Amino acid sequence: MNTFNKATSIQLTDFKSPQMRVFHWSWIAFFFCFFGWFGTAPLMTVIRDELQLSKAQIGNIMIASVSMTIFARLFIGWLVDRIGPRLTYTYLLLAGSLPVLLIGFSSSYETFLIFRLAIGLIGASFVITQYHTSVMFAPNIVGTANATTAGWGNLGGGVTQMVMPLLFALFISLGIMKEDAWRYTMVVPGIAMILCGIAYYKWTTDFPEGNLREVRKLYPEHFRKKSTTDKKPFLTALQDKRVWALFFIYGACFGIELTIHNIAAIYYHDQFNIPVATAGIIAGLFGVMSLFARTLGGYLSDKAGIARGLKGRAFFLGAVTLAEGLSLIIFAQMTLLPVAVFSMIIFGIFVQMSAGATYAIVPFINKKAIGVVSGIVGAGGNAGAVMAGFLFKTDAYSYSQALYILGIAVAVISFSSLFIRFSTADEANARNELEATVKQRQLQTELVKRS
Repeated sequence: MNTFNKATSIQLTDFKSPQMRVFHWSWIAFFFCFFGWFGTAPLMTVIRDELQLSKAQIGNIMIASVSMTIFARLFIGWLVDRIGPRLTYTYLLLAGSLPVLLIGFSSSYETFLIFRLAIGLIGASFVITQYHTSVMFAPNIVGTANATTAGWGNLGGGVTQMVMPLLFALFISLGIMKEDAWRYTMVVPGIAMILCGIAYYKWTTDFPEGNLREVRKLYPEHFRKKSTTDKKPFLTALQDKRVWALFFIYGACFGIELTIHNIAAIYYHDQFNIPVATAGIIAGLFGVMSLFARTLGGYLSDKAGIARGLKGRAFFLGAVTLAEGLSLIIFAQMTLLPVAVFSMIIFGIFVQMSAGATYAIVPFINKKAIGVVSGIVGAGGNAGAVMAGFLFKTDAYSYSQALYILGIAVAVISFSSLFIRFSTADEANARNELEATVKQRQLQTELVKRS
């Protein structure tokens, strides 16, 4: 829905305004969710040896970790439109912490697979993050806000690659057996998620004007009961080809990102014969790109939108996704460790930029169903990861060959951006909303100065 107090700039040192509180807590919450979601990934070489997992079983675990998120994101997109992002995030953090804490009780491939499947629910947190910043920031900055909160949250995927092996080593140094150390290590992100859930409930609001209940009273026209002839938002989104174009493109960027988070540590360990801790640090470099690259994608999309309208955003998305596919093809062919790391970093930058540019378009697809559209597009990311997972579980392809095939697929999918078109009315509405919010902020600033 549209509200009228959206922020027109990002003030990183502001921790008091409702818009910036949401900005900071949404990326922090997503960070800890990502930390729990992929906490076991850098420890898979240890878990593989203990549980005697085959390549096919590891592939199944990869698929399980992202498949449940598809359905969770669709449900969360529907739920957040109805109860608001504050409660939705709180419930998800608290519920999601349970399988993270309990996965340490796994004693076989089957039990580990079940817990890994349950942990995948946490990935739906991304939809809430994008929804919450979408309703807090104006069109001139919403792409940057969405990309930054998602990118800094995604940083959890890189940090976990580096930190979890160190925590694992710490528990071993305390005299805990290697077979048990990884189990204790998973307690850390679980507790962090619980604490974050409590903080999110206490220090955020659903909208700039307040929580959902108050906003319903302020703007009843946005929540009036629809006639039976009105299409349901979910069905409307399903019939929009732009949503499906974004679905496939997000599968080609975020889906690939999830895949790399799952296989990077074990890939470097096996391919280049390096220690687990070293492999984790190198794998973590891929995730570190989210610190700035996703923001860069959203920022450049905002600039393209200001200069060329919504069609400028679509063109930029297609270009950067094509660059991602080409850079992945190059990375897949590297056999020297330093060159492989460098090419992975370049590839990682384009992955993040493409993801940021995708969600810089999402808020403009359907203003009445931002949560639903966010959920469907977000589910595309996990659908892409599931499809990629099948390449990595088979013995027919090595990891390098699978990555090469994925690079070709990404390059082809980038042309889906040609289906993301906007009407003259859509372009005009985007310009009018931008002008209105900027004028309102200018007026508020002048009033503050006079007072």
